[in-house]
Amino acid sequence: MQAGVRARIGMIGTGAIGGFYGVMLARAGFDVHFLLRSEFAAVAEGGLRVDSAVHGTLALSPVQAYRSANEMPPCDWLLVGAKTTSNADLAPAIIQAAADGAKVLLLQNGLDVEDDVRPLLPDSLHLLGGLCLVCVHRVGPGTVAHQALGAVNVGYHSGPCRDQAERMAIVEEGAGLFRAAGIDSQPMPDLQQARWQKLVWNVPYNGLSVLLGASTTPLMANDDSRGLIQALMGEVVRGAQACGHQIAPGYADYLFTMTEKMPDYWPSMYHDYSHERPLELDAIYSRPLAAAKAAGCDLPKIEALYQALAFLDRRNR
Repeated sequence: MQAGVRARIGMIGTGAIGGFYGVMLARAGFDVHFLLRSEFAAVAEGGLRVDSAVHGTLALSPVQAYRSANEMPPCDWLLVGAKTTSNADLAPAIIQAAADGAKVLLLQNGLDVEDDVRPLLPDSLHLLGGLCLVCVHRVGPGTVAHQALGAVNVGYHSGPCRDQAERMAIVEEGAGLFRAAGIDSQPMPDLQQARWQKLVWNVPYNGLSVLLGASTTPLMANDDSRGLIQALMGEVVRGAQACGHQIAPGYADYLFTMTEKMPDYWPSMYHDYSHERPLELDAIYSRPLAAAKAAGCDLPKIEALYQALAFLDRRNR
């Protein structure tokens, strides 16, 4: 890309994550194109809206919206905000919307999610992972509520780069997109470690919100649930260490304290459960459990939480 030319960005999946980051990037002057399915008509007519406790009301209209990826112009960056449960079906849309040598950034939770997508993509495309520390949820067609936070940490998974320096240059470029939109973004030299770090929050709060029917404030107000959250966090840290990834001392305590201070929040898994959508159990629970077990580390509390969630998920659907 020539100096001074801003990237053309495609959003694959325009729900809470895609809507929030897509609007922020578009308002910063990037050429952003949105792929939508069921909400296409509503967004094409009424635009996108983010009701943010941090930034105020953000509206984007008109929106460059598309029903099909083959209608989109070639995009330099493709940001995937869809759930991991749909990853196997994403490759055709990514390929159709990708410019030559495009960078594909999965804004998704869980472990090894890039491994599902990589074999389905051309070797010429770069694949990256993005870890979103943000409280957002969809409240209606084309409307997203943003309660707090927003940072995106970016790491390189695979692609045509020849060495670590080239990989980190692309990671820095990706982080720069978000920083240009006023969003904190840090380059992560080790994507796998970054994904384990995100699991320290996702494993307890996502699962317990479904199992106990509780948002973050009541979970943090009860001694029993607080103890369970800390025990689950501790198991994630132990699993990461068994797999060779060092989580900084005090990191779990930092996330625990941060959650205590942030506005009451229903995690994304609760919204999936309440709308009878598949839960992201494979990426957030099954894969970390399998990786830890392969390294000789059992995580009994996470295993029990996963088994309870699997029962609820099957019954719910």
